[in-house]
Parts: sequence; structure tokens; C-alpha cells
Amino acid sequence: MDLNLTRPLIFFDIESTGLSIPADSIIELSFVKVFPGNPEPEVKTWKIRPWDYENNCQRHISEDASKVNGVHDEDLKGCPLFIKVAGEIAEWLKDSDLAGFNSAKFDLPMLAEEFERVKQYCRMRISSAEARELLAKVETVNLHEPLMVDVQNIFHTMEPRNLRAAYRFYCGGEDFENAHAAEADTLATFEVLKAQLDRYKEPDKYREQVLKNDVQALAAFVGKKYVDFSGHLIMGDDGEVYINFGKHKGKTAREVWKAEPAYYSWIQDASFTLDTKAQFAKLEKQFRAERDAAGKRPATANELEDLKNKFNNGKLF
Repeated sequence: MDLNLTRPLIFFDIESTGLSIPADSIIELSFVKVFPGNPEPEVKTWKIRPWDYENNCQRHISEDASKVNGVHDEDLKGCPLFIKVAGEIAEWLKDSDLAGFNSAKFDLPMLAEEFERVKQYCRMRISSAEARELLAKVETVNLHEPLMVDVQNIFHTMEPRNLRAAYRFYCGGEDFENAHAAEADTLATFEVLKAQLDRYKEPDKYREQVLKNDVQALAAFVGKKYVDFSGHLIMGDDGEVYINFGKHKGKTAREVWKAEPAYYSWIQDASFTLDTKAQFAKLEKQFRAERDAAGKRPATANELEDLKNKFNNGKLF
């Protein structure tokens, strides 16, 4: 069915250096623009060199992001910065609504952040005619104004992903009795898992992954390994615990403790769960023990060399 439009609708998607809106940048932006009365869309994709305007350098693509999008720092060396294509992107956005898949939570805020960075950069260089010209273009962009169609939200609303829907899908099409009673829900979950093992025991043309009848393999589907039950701390692939919220999101718990030990005291006084507080306390105890142990052992050759370099090859003056 063709879309019934009164003005253009832009489907868009973003790839980025990571998942932190304030700290990451766009590396690829794709628009599919559909016009009223015309089923054939216009398509435009920009490869973008991510830029840290404050430090005047290319922003690093995280390893986790590269695993997903397949893009590495060196792949973008010759690509334009967002600020160089912002005027063109603004023109594409003009008088259009937006659509995407889960875009309202990430892609839209990230795009807005990039435009705000350009505006800020231009305002600081307002004496430049080039900056004034670009500022005039990007100041027309207010991403709070367009209507936003999130296709994922429609999908989840029309095809709910709850236990009753799972039971209908895997176990025969009818609702089970006494849904939302603890015992009925638990028995239904048991039946659903057995049906999933039957359904996904062999690969097919749409899905290579199979479901192993093994608790360890099944538990791997949880995804991120949370250190506390609230998800404020997660275990990284490198074995380090990472902060997963707030101003330190994406940093290791170790580096935060070294740089701002008072943050751990704040956690204990704030309104976090007792489990979260206990996990922070456990980490702090570990880091203190490591520091104390390091202070008692002889310095390594590398540490001595670092100390020597710190004091200008052994000279204080």
C-alpha cells in the first residue's frame, strides 16, 4: 500500500561511534525521502568523519560499535565532517516529517545533537561570513517540530512481545487460563521454552542460529551481563565493570574510582537499590585492596621509567 502523505516523509537511520548521545558522533546517515503522490523515493547516504569539536580531532569509533557496523577509524579519513554536510542535510529535512525503526530513542536525538554542535561552533565564529551562512541554514532545523513515525513502536503495539503473545505463537494459538496468576504464568513460560527448543533446533533460510538445549547457551540470550540487578553496572567483554548510567556512562568503574572516589560515596547516599550500593561497595573494596597491594610491592622497570620521565629524566629543574 502506498503512503497517504500531505508532505514528504523521510525514513532515516544512523550509524555512530557509540551509544552515548553527548559523547559520540554520527559516522553514517541515510535518508529515504518519500513525496506525496510519488511512490518512488529519493535516497541519499552520507559517510561522515566523526569529529570532536572541543579537542579538534577525529572521534574514535568504539570497538562495540565497529563490531555492529563494520566501520573503523581509518575507513572515514577522507570523509567530510558533519559540519561540512549540515547545510545539505538541513535542506533535505526542510518541511518534512520523519520515520525510522526505534529512531525516536536514538537516531533522532543523535541527529539533533550533531546539529546543536554545529550551531554552537558557528556562533563561536560568528565573525566569519562562512559561519554566519551555515548558521542561517542550520538554525532552521528544529527536530522537535516534525511528526515522528517509529515503525518499531507500531510493531510492538500491534504484535506485543509478552507472555500471552508468546504462548499463542509457540503453543497453539489460544490464550492460557488464569494469565497473570503466578502459577499459570510460570507453567506457560515452561511450555514456551520447550516449544522454542523444538522450533529453533534447525537453521532455515532466514535464520542460521539454532537454539541449543543447554542452560548455559540459553542464558547467553540475556545479552548484556549486568553486575547489579538494576543494570547500573555491566560487565564488559574485557572483564572490566563499566558504569551504565549518568555522567560516567561508558567509563570503567575502576577509572571512575581513581578519578572521583567521592562518586562512590554519593552512590551510597543516593536512592539506588541496596543491591546496586552493595556492588559499588564491593568494587571499591577491591580497588582499595589493589592499590594497597601495589604500594607494598617493588616498582617494576616500566613504572620506574615512567617516574623518571615524569621528572624530566631524573632532574627536577
